[in-house]
Amino acid sequence: MTTLYEHGTLAALMAGNFDGTITVGDLLKHGSMGIGTFTGLDGEVVILNNEVYQAVSSGQVNHITDMDATMPFASVHFPAEQQDITLRNVNFAKLNNDFVKEHKLANIFAFLQLSGEFEHVKIRIAPKQEKPYPTLLDVAQHQPEFTAEKISGTIIGYYAPEIFGTITAAGWHLHFISDDRQFAGHLLAFDAPELTGSFEIFDNLEQHLPIHNKEFRESTVDMATLRDGIAKSEGNAE
Repeated sequence: MTTLYEHGTLAALMAGNFDGTITVGDLLKHGSMGIGTFTGLDGEVVILNNEVYQAVSSGQVNHITDMDATMPFASVHFPAEQQDITLRNVNFAKLNNDFVKEHKLANIFAFLQLSGEFEHVKIRIAPKQEKPYPTLLDVAQHQPEFTAEKISGTIIGYYAPEIFGTITAAGWHLHFISDDRQFAGHLLAFDAPELTGSFEIFDNLEQHLPIHNKEFRESTVDMATLRDGIAKSEGNAE
């Protein structure tokens, strides 16, 4: 089986549960590639071949070596059945539409890693929060955004079916990191003439819940507004 390991839920983040509930060291036991965020919603995480990078709201990118650092939410996996791919004249819209239809992703989880020269990249980075934590939607309305032109780098992230859109972000949830490791964040938009990389689908989802975390156990989620709030927080609202 190919397994995607998810720690925490996006719904819990929406409710403001930003305390870390898994260490980096423990997370890496379940995957060498992935994305996530740190305690306090502190930045955007990219995990490439067991190397952990954190983009913080100042725009700085940190190489994280502290295995005791904690995360409230993350998605990781060990590459197993990768397909080599090349995409030309690609942007976020094509990934969300043409690529999804071509690979019949509507009901499955998938992973994508694409590298190359980008004409344009737009990202945002969640700023670190202090207790009492706000909701994720409140944070999302005040996130700094950054753009870069003519930059080489890598996109990494996951596709989730709409029916799982409260556990994690439905559609593509992608992060970007430049080759020089100086520019990174949650991907909002991009354009590239040609990107190469790997694609993988999963037949198993391992959902790990922080059952020993008091706030997680006691929090409530407004289901009536959850999906709309997630779309706005992820930058996918119409």
